[in-house]
Amino acid sequence: MSEKKREKEKRVNIRTLAYGRTIMVLLGFLAQLLLLVVGYYLLRSYSFWFYALFLVISASALLNIYNTRGNPDMKLAWMFPIAIFPVFGAILYVTIVSQPGTKVIYGKLQKLGKFTRLHVHFDRQVWEKLREENPHMGQLGYYLWNCDNSPVYENTQVKYYSLGDQQFPDIVEALQKAEKYIFMEFFIVSEGRMWDTIRNILKEKAAQGVEVRFLYDGTCALWYLPRNYPQQLEKDGIHCRMFSPVKILFSPHFNNRDHRKIVVVDGKVAFTGGINLADEYINEKPRFGHWKDAGVMLTGDAVERFTYMFLEMWNVPEKKEEAYSRYERPESRFRENDGYVIPYSVCPLGSQRVGERIYLDIINTAHTYVHIMTPYLIPDHQMLTALTYAARRGVEVVIVMPHIPDKKYAFVLAKTYYNELLEAGVKICEYEPGFVHAKTFVSDGVKAVVGTVNLDYRSLYHHFECGVVLYRNSQIAQIEQDMQETIAKSLMQDIGDYKKMRFRDRMLGKLMRIIAPLM
Repeated sequence: MSEKKREKEKRVNIRTLAYGRTIMVLLGFLAQLLLLVVGYYLLRSYSFWFYALFLVISASALLNIYNTRGNPDMKLAWMFPIAIFPVFGAILYVTIVSQPGTKVIYGKLQKLGKFTRLHVHFDRQVWEKLREENPHMGQLGYYLWNCDNSPVYENTQVKYYSLGDQQFPDIVEALQKAEKYIFMEFFIVSEGRMWDTIRNILKEKAAQGVEVRFLYDGTCALWYLPRNYPQQLEKDGIHCRMFSPVKILFSPHFNNRDHRKIVVVDGKVAFTGGINLADEYINEKPRFGHWKDAGVMLTGDAVERFTYMFLEMWNVPEKKEEAYSRYERPESRFRENDGYVIPYSVCPLGSQRVGERIYLDIINTAHTYVHIMTPYLIPDHQMLTALTYAARRGVEVVIVMPHIPDKKYAFVLAKTYYNELLEAGVKICEYEPGFVHAKTFVSDGVKAVVGTVNLDYRSLYHHFECGVVLYRNSQIAQIEQDMQETIAKSLMQDIGDYKKMRFRDRMLGKLMRIIAPLM
């Protein structure tokens, strides 16, 4: 290993240690311990009042949690740290729940959504046609338009990719053909062949007068890119922003990350899925065995929604209004009827959990099968109930997980759900060649979802996400074929496998399950 690479890994380890949630919990515990000790010696003569104050703070926090709308799992998860660390737990709860940063972002997104609604084309005839074909899908389409400004589209060609290796060349080709603008938004950006290739194209296109905007999540500054990276890209003519840069002492919305992956070229072509801009996603750099991912390319009318999806997030810090009319969709060349496409976004700051609603809708309306690929399996009570009920009513439910995990803690936590699902008849298998990073649902040969939403609390409750719902589209058969080929390379799990795990891992998983909704 070269000295430069060794030094880079050393920096990564230091940053990981400095920002790790475990360290934050330990610091919180030590802070409370210090507060108790200091308080005891300074206020010994007032110990009764000191104790009463602790009780009032904790009781107030618990009362607020009990009466707040939301997921019961989340409420229980907050009660645990408050019960163990009465003062610090309550202060932590108040600090996170009353985050001013998230409220500002949510307010801005609500305002931007009103502009989006004026420009996105809601074709009532298309929606009514879908409703006539399938009333329930019509209701889902209405929900997504009503809650997410996401219309039902026809006139859209879809191409499915079963690996990042397959999607990458098409992204390169689309970028090279750009004439007006390029919008890109990613969770992870890491230097290597993939990103270096794309960056060079973006630089060339910017020099040709193409408008290039690039948005990436602020956590990249911790592990992958220097903090001044946006300034470096600006020198190349690439307009660049970090979403929610992480601050060392306090980030008001640290938990709400931009986990989306979006590429839009000229309003004609869009890409999304699980693939980030790092070499492991195209199996150029081996990590955790073979990297199994998935994505889609859209050509036609539905690209419009991704254009405005990007502009909404880009304009969160802006005070002036965007000239949305400049990016209205061009006339679609694709006029062949190939089912329905509904792109959607997920905002963690409102009451609507769109990502989870879509997954639950597919599970609850499945007749024959639901096949799922996800890197993480940390379901809430609703999702767990839906999966087990579907299996018990005779639906074939198969969940494909990684066999080589990227995060050990998430893997042992996922294992704690295995037996409950297996006993209900859900089949779980692990992709033996390596790591599954795809976020894919397919059901009954007529419905599918490909996007960025994992089956865990972070994606369903804490992250900004996106995806595409497909109904009666020709690519659904390709998605199911990929699912079957992946299952064939996977190890079926058995109820007895959990007991074969090390006792330490089983205990770690059970302990982490208590605070899983907050992770």
